[in-house]
Amino acid sequence: MLNFIVNPAALRDEGNTLVTKLKRRLNEAGVEYRFFYSGRAGGVGKYAQALSVVGQRTFIAVGGDGTLNELVSNLRDPSQCTVGLIPAGTGNDFSEAARIPFGVKALDVIIDRLPVYTDYIEFGDGRRSINIAGMGIDVDILERCAKKKHGGGKTKYFHSLLASLMKYKGFDVEITVNGETVKQHALIAAVCNGKFLGGGIPLCPVAEIDDGKMDLIYIDFPKRLKMMKELSCLMQGKILKRTIAHHVVCEEVRIVPSAPQTAQYDGELFHAEELNAKLISGQLLMYRG
Repeated sequence: MLNFIVNPAALRDEGNTLVTKLKRRLNEAGVEYRFFYSGRAGGVGKYAQALSVVGQRTFIAVGGDGTLNELVSNLRDPSQCTVGLIPAGTGNDFSEAARIPFGVKALDVIIDRLPVYTDYIEFGDGRRSINIAGMGIDVDILERCAKKKHGGGKTKYFHSLLASLMKYKGFDVEITVNGETVKQHALIAAVCNGKFLGGGIPLCPVAEIDDGKMDLIYIDFPKRLKMMKELSCLMQGKILKRTIAHHVVCEEVRIVPSAPQTAQYDGELFHAEELNAKLISGQLLMYRG
């Protein structure tokens, strides 16, 4: 039984049309399914938690990165579950790394392929991330976007990016990884399972979602006059070649800012005093390319 959990707020213009197409394709394939619709914030997680508690094992998120994050974060025991994704949100960074096509075409992956083990990151506070989690200027941009009431998504993001370029001051952080501790004044500190964040920005192009390793990326805060150049390198996937960027392959890491920060977990914002992250491999099965 495939349990589809739909986040209506994440769907683009297709809306009910997408759901109709999904049901038609499922009927043609003779697949058993049910659809559940999240009507409010946190609804996806409540369905995932309730259904996994009563023994359901296969869950398909219909939405974006945030919908998938909420689903995975609320599974009672990911090692007993199989998940899938129908990318339909405004942010679909993980689907790029997982090679899952957009919209109804993603059903071909679910119907025609066997699920494979996919890594995810678990945190000391109980949260999970299947893509990228961290602190820094990317979070500052998201927070500014959330405060803007007017303009489309790309317009708000562009204006927020400009504001962050001029105003963001970085943060002091202590990072402990592979037995060593460093202190930095950072632009970004993030743990990566996937490659992309922020709508296609290749923060860690070398990351793989099934290699049993986590990629720690932390970037020194540059001089203000060099901020645009460094962010341009980030946008082009070249930031790991810059001297201000540090890349460490690991299985566990502790990121402790000098003062509590807002952190993003696959684009979802939460207050955090630290990120105590551990890579979980060989437990969660997923339908993907």
